[in-house]
Order: sequence, then C-alpha cells, then structure tokens
Amino acid sequence: MAADLGELLVPYMPTIRVPRTGDRVFKSECAFSYDSPESEGGLYVCMNTFLGFGREHVERHYRKTGQSVYMHLKRHIKEKATGAAGGAIPRRRNGKVFLDLELNRDFNGEDYEYEDEAKLVIFPDHYEIPLPNIEELPALVTIACDAVLNAASAYKKQDPESWEEEIQVSRHARSLRQLDNGVKIPPSGWKCQKCEMRENLWLNLTDGAVLCGKWFFDGSGGNGHALEHYRETNFPLAVKLDTINPDGADVYSFEEEEAVLDPHISEHLSHFGIDMLQLQQPTENGHHTDNNARQRVSEWEVIQESGMKLKAVYGSGYTGIKNLGNSCYLSTIMQVLFSIPEFQRMYVGNLQRIYDYSPLDPTQDFATQMAKLGYGLLSGQYSKPPMKSELIEQVMKEEYKHQQRGVSPRMFKGLVSKGHPEFSSNRQQDAHEFLLHIINLVERNSAGSENPSDVFRFLVEERVQCCQTRRVRYTQRVDYLIQLPAPIECATNREELLAYEAKRKDAEENMRAPPEPVRARIPFTACLQAFTEPENVPDFWSSALQAKSAGVKTSRFASFPEYLILQIKKFTFGVDWVPKKLDLAIDVPDFLDLNRLRATGLQVGEEELPDLTPPIVLPEDTRDNSMSSIDSPEIDEVAVMQLAEMGFPLEACRKAVYYTGNMGPEMAFNWIIAHMEEPDFAEPLTLPSMIDPGPSSSNSPMGATSLDNSPPEESIAILTSMGFPRSHTIQALKATNNNLERALDWIFTHPEEEESDALSDMADTEPNDNAFSNANSHSDSTLSPDRDASGPRIKDGPGRYELFAFISHMGASTMSGHYVCHIKKEGRWVIYNDHKVCLSERPPKDLGYIYFYHRLSSS
Repeated sequence: MAADLGELLVPYMPTIRVPRTGDRVFKSECAFSYDSPESEGGLYVCMNTFLGFGREHVERHYRKTGQSVYMHLKRHIKEKATGAAGGAIPRRRNGKVFLDLELNRDFNGEDYEYEDEAKLVIFPDHYEIPLPNIEELPALVTIACDAVLNAASAYKKQDPESWEEEIQVSRHARSLRQLDNGVKIPPSGWKCQKCEMRENLWLNLTDGAVLCGKWFFDGSGGNGHALEHYRETNFPLAVKLDTINPDGADVYSFEEEEAVLDPHISEHLSHFGIDMLQLQQPTENGHHTDNNARQRVSEWEVIQESGMKLKAVYGSGYTGIKNLGNSCYLSTIMQVLFSIPEFQRMYVGNLQRIYDYSPLDPTQDFATQMAKLGYGLLSGQYSKPPMKSELIEQVMKEEYKHQQRGVSPRMFKGLVSKGHPEFSSNRQQDAHEFLLHIINLVERNSAGSENPSDVFRFLVEERVQCCQTRRVRYTQRVDYLIQLPAPIECATNREELLAYEAKRKDAEENMRAPPEPVRARIPFTACLQAFTEPENVPDFWSSALQAKSAGVKTSRFASFPEYLILQIKKFTFGVDWVPKKLDLAIDVPDFLDLNRLRATGLQVGEEELPDLTPPIVLPEDTRDNSMSSIDSPEIDEVAVMQLAEMGFPLEACRKAVYYTGNMGPEMAFNWIIAHMEEPDFAEPLTLPSMIDPGPSSSNSPMGATSLDNSPPEESIAILTSMGFPRSHTIQALKATNNNLERALDWIFTHPEEEESDALSDMADTEPNDNAFSNANSHSDSTLSPDRDASGPRIKDGPGRYELFAFISHMGASTMSGHYVCHIKKEGRWVIYNDHKVCLSERPPKDLGYIYFYHRLSSS
C-alpha cells in the first residue's frame, strides 16, 4: 500500500510545498465563502498556495490553477451526552490535527465536544488518503502535511499577543527627566515648531517640543526636525502624537535608535496636560466602556433596546456579523451598505463573474472580498432559524439560547485595513471615518465598471465673499456626506441643563455623588440652520485687494445625491485631551425636504472676484532683485545640501529645489525620484526664460512663462513617485485643475490606454476628488453635472428623502464604546447588534450618530 500511495503521489510531488516562514495557512475560512472545517462540507486547503476553499469553490480553484492535492479538514461538533458520562470531556481523535485553529462559533466548552478529521484529497477523482499516514506517505508529503496541520491560522497574527513585534522597555523610561517649563499640548492644531508640517509629528517627552519626524521615499514624513532636536539637546524619548490612545502610544528612543516601550507613558504625558490613558477600561464582552459608564447606562439600554423581548429574524438580509473584539464600527457600516440595491447589484449580482475572474490570491482582491461579504449577508445561508426539534427541546428546558451563527469578517477586515495605522489595529474606531475609507476603496477599485458609491456623490457649491469689497467667488466640489453641527445653545431644555451643571459642580466640590445626567435636546432644524450659516474663512486672500482680508463662506447643494448621509458632530476634544462625546438627542425626521438649500449660482448684482492666485512667497524678499532673478534664481541652498549629502548630483538637487518652488527637501526629493531616469537629470539648471513663452503668456501676470500653463512640478513629482507615468500624471492634473486628490482619482478612473489627446474637453467636467469632509476644501475648479462619460457621475434629483437606516454609538469616545445599526426593511425597523439581528420595538432615532436617507421618487 505504501508503494501504491507513493506512486500515486509522484506526479503531484512538484506541486506540494512545505509552508515557509511568512506563508499564511488559511485553514479556518474559505477565500470565497464563510465555509470552515465546521461546515457540512469541511474546508479544502491547497497544498501549494495554502488557500482554503469550501466544497462549493474548490473545483474552481482546481480548474483555474491545475492544483490537484488538497488537505480536507473537518471538525465534528456535537452536544455532550448527559447521564453518568455527562460533563466528562471525551478524548479527541487526532487531537494534534487542528492545533491553533479557533472555533468559528461561540460554543460553551462545557456543553459541546468536537472531533477533528483530516485527509488528503486528489482532484479531479477525489481520491482520499486519511491522515496521519506517516508510514505510507513519502517523507516530503508527511512533512508538508504536518506543517500545515500545526501552522497557526492565517488570522491568528491579528491578535495583539501574536503579531506585534517584541519591543523592549527603554532604559530611559524610568529615569526620564522632564522640564518644568509650563508646556501644555493642545488636543489639536499641532504643527512642527521649525516648519509647517502637520503630519508625522513627535512630542519630545523631556521638554514638550513638537517636531516633525524623518521623511521617507514615498514622500511622507517630515523634515527630520525631531532628530535634529535630539542632536542639539540629547533629550532621548519622543511619542508620536496621532498614536496616543487609551492603550498606549508609539514611543521612539533616539539614543537607542528603535521603537521602545515606556511603562510610565501615562505619567510622562500628563506632565504636558495629556490625560488619555486612564479613561477607558476593557470589559469582558470585548467592547470598551468609560469611567462614566454608570452615568450613561441609559444610553446603552435605550440604543440596544435592552429589557425588551426582541424577536430574532432570520434569512436573506438578516445575517449578523460577529464582533472580532472591537469591530462593530465595521459591521454597522457594511450592514447599511449592503442594504443598498446598488451595492447588492455590483457585488452580489456579479458574484460568479467576480469569482471567475478573481486573481490567484482572492484573499487580497477587494471585489472578491466585497462579494463574499455581501453574499454572506444576503444569501441567508448563515442565518437559519432553529429546527423545530431544537425549539421543543429548548422550551422543555425552559431556556432558549439559539442565536444565528452570522459571518466572521476576519478576511475582509484584514484586507480593507491593510496598511492603515488605525483600522489594522484591534482598537475601537470611528464608524464615520471607516465609512469614508470604504467609499474611497470602492472608488479606487471601480475603474472601468459600475461604481456603487456614485449614489452618495454630490456637488457642493461654496460661495466665498470678501467682506471689504463684497465681491464673491463660486466654486464647486465633490462630497459624500454632510456633517451637521449640534448647537448646544439651541437646546430646548437649556434651563434644565444649566441646573444640572450647577448640581454637578457642587457635587464635585463637596465630594458627593454626581446627579443623574441630563441629555440636551436639540431640534433638527437648529442643526440644519447651523450648517447653512456663513462661516469665517481663515487666512482668506482677496484677489480683489491682492492681500489677506476677512472672508465668509456659505455652502449649498449644487446637486442632491440618490442617498444622503448625515453625520451629527457629537465628538469633540476637551482642553485636557479627553475625547468627549456630547450627550444629546436630536429629533431627526423620517422625511426630509432640502430643496430650499439648492444652490443658485451667481446672482444678479453680484460681482465676481478676479481669477488670480495668491503670489508665491519666497523664503527671502527678492522684490528688489526681480529683474536679475531670471538669471540668478533664488534657491534654498540648505535644502540643496541636504539632498546632495544623500549622494545625488548637485545640479540635480538644485533643479529639484527650484522646480518645487523652494517648498522643502521632501518635495524636492519626490522630484528627484521621479526624474532620476531622465537623460538630463544631472545637467545644469535651464532657466524658464530660455523657453519660448508662446502665445498664451501674453495673458499671464508678471510676464509668466509657458511653464505657468503646465501643472506644478511638485504635484507631478508626488504622483510620479507613486509609480504613475509622467505623461499620464500631467494629463490627470490638467484635467482636474491641478487638484492632487482629484488627479489621483482621475488616474484610477481613466486607464492610460483609454486616454486621448483631447483632455481639454474633460477639464471642466471632472469633479472626482476625495474631499469627503466639508472642511478645508479649496478646489477652485468649476464642476459641471454633465452626464457624459468623463463627467462627475452625479445622480442629481429632487432633494426629498426618507430615513432608512441609522448607526448609533454608545460610550463617551469614538475610541471606546459600541456601535449598533437600525435598518428599515420590508416596512419594519430591524436592529443589527453584532451577530444578533432582531425586530426593533423602539428604534432610538434621536440618539443616532450617522443617518442614511434615500431619495423619494418625484411622483
């Protein structure tokens, strides 16, 4: 028999691999479905790629790859027998087989037992070889099988204990000296003390200096001022500002030249007024709560509809999503998205086509994993009602414990959070931020096909007025949701709130128990009014005065989306860095008419601001040398030397700094990376005056050259450093009025081979940027809602809507608490609370955080 097995496996030996370090073994979940070893058909693990497939999908992989040898894993689970042997844990067959394989269902270990079974299966004849079979199998096959059986499950590494690298405690942590210089760090608005960087900022734990980190080859990072500060002061430890959370923070030791642990980080941060690490404590159910949980218990009860006998529902569209610890923000967003027909059609309607054309590693394909999740939620396959016999048995026992299995989003979360510093962690996150993240991924992965996120996209008209000259400018930009302020001063129970605040302060001063909290009640009309109020424009430059001036901005809908998303701005920061949630209730209506907020454009009697851009401010005043600057351009020699010290040719460094407008070494570095392969890379700088300005220069101010008609070199450098061809990059920037974010999206939605030379026709109709937030969007491009192929894909219509879903948050911070969502289906509200799906009795619409409306038909 041994010889027979050896001969049988000989043709397949080249395809059987032993898992190497870094190989992920997917032995707990199918790449295309939520089948597992616990499913009826078990799971098939490819012995070459180590991908897992359910019985329904393994044939597809065999046909696509020709891989014939799979390991079939099956876990048999049954309720323990009662009687004399009840409670005794029976011996498991093949006890070593599924080492490190977690259970996919929440079984009570005292009530259930399981047996593991493994065998090799050879396709297409389905020839089976039971395992272990050490004596009869070739040595290589035995080693490969043993390695697969003993490998950790692919997603075990997502657990903090197993995937985080071993970081050592800094030798400076215990004895760190902190200066009593009175420095207090505000909760927002940080920037480097030596430059204008606002990202990759590090707080020195000795003197409180906020400085930028080093910069990287991808153009991210900073100018290295934090390291320079250490070299000047020898203050060794710094913490990255945007990583501070209740569980810790990223700390770096300049002296030890590595990331380190600081056991006293809470004390060190509180020295500078940052008190975030002692706010939340994890609870037993995986959610985080806060120190005010007792005061907010009513919120938890109302939103989850606790104390009510909610009726569980099963079947298509009523499948829950298991919580992976703190993944409820993901679950609620995906439940709502897959209740929208456009998302259902795109991913579930095209399921077979997506699966047939999926890459060799479907676990890393966005469309495949979206289709898998959508089918899991909509098929009803993972949400089946209990059998009648089971119901009778539970009633006889006077208990009813049956809950649907739901789906586990491990593979989906692993893909969509890949590379993201927050979503890839196991910490609680903001559902609003994750929604924008998913829309961005849908946009980027829908090139050349239907884009379901089109239903959220709309145009915002921004009217900016110079307060001195009264002249105006109208611009349009793309957005995906509206953030509504929550004006506490408009609360209808303001006197009650003031009385509560007085009692709270009195109790705090006299060390008494705090009074019962009072929730602010704010009319929805007040939120909408606050949104439409004019707001001041910071650092407004008036082109009429050609100087900074006071300016105000108002926003209106230039188009109305098919699905309108409203977010209530409930979260803010206190002066002590504590992220606080405003405890409020808003009478959000079921029906909404926003037609009165339709944009009107330039009105009769209004005078437009001149179409001029602010002048470039050079680091030194060169006005007296303006005539000679053509022959002797101003170049930041410090930046040039920084680049030259890295080994780049001096002339190339000078050109890089010049063409990026003296904007710093990181911008110049991007230019170098993008132009290294050009034949004149190291040639001396050629001045713009040597280029024929062409006929268009006559209309340019200050005698500008034809370079002014080309996209800024720094923008080209940033995009080309991402790997896009220079010509494609220039076309994208020209088509989007040099807006970097819109240009990036243009590249994704306009494959290079489909481009034509007539890009000027697209310039006025391409609005596709990723400016999801209402704040700080300064696109000067005018967007047209034309419906042509190169247009903004805006689905405009009446501004009348009906509420169909909302997501609620419980807790005092986005970094703690719990999310649930309510969705209206078949005329009734349904609550989705992780894997539990029930009919809602009292949907708490006034306590929601994100609201979803669909447009009412014009009839």
